[in-house]
Amino acid sequence: MGSDLFRAGMRRLAGGVTIITSVDAEGRRCGITATAVCSLAAEPPSLIACVNRSTSIAAVVEQRGVFAVNVLAEDQQPVAETFAGRTGHSREDRFAIGDWGIAETGAPVLGGAAVSFDCRLAEIHEFATHMILIGEVVATRVEGEEASPLIYGGGAFLTARQAPAAAPAA
Repeated sequence: MGSDLFRAGMRRLAGGVTIITSVDAEGRRCGITATAVCSLAAEPPSLIACVNRSTSIAAVVEQRGVFAVNVLAEDQQPVAETFAGRTGHSREDRFAIGDWGIAETGAPVLGGAAVSFDCRLAEIHEFATHMILIGEVVATRVEGEEASPLIYGGGAFLTARQAPAAAPAA
């Protein structure tokens, strides 16, 4: 099977849009837009995030052992675009977009995000071009019960209101 067909198929898998962030030993922040994030276990609270090994965040997380997963709210598409590298902002300059604070671990957390998970790296696994980060969640910050998440599917950013409705049960 070719990778082009695989990519085309994966574009049909909608996912929540996140910004994975960390901070290096000198205090410089880094982050990337990602949809490859999912829960792992409730006890201990943990999640999985997949990042390309060639990104700066991969090296920083491996070195520092901390990261945050910021689940974007539907009004935060400009943040997603910036951290996806579509605006030309460099590593630290990306943090000029959005209201950023610092989590317990020192990782950057985004104000107004639907939720932010502050994680310590529990395990890391390499597979092909990517690193699979297993993070133990040390803190969860929920902004509000009404925050609707930003979604990515079909090659575009969507909101829950724009996502196609499920077909009625037969």
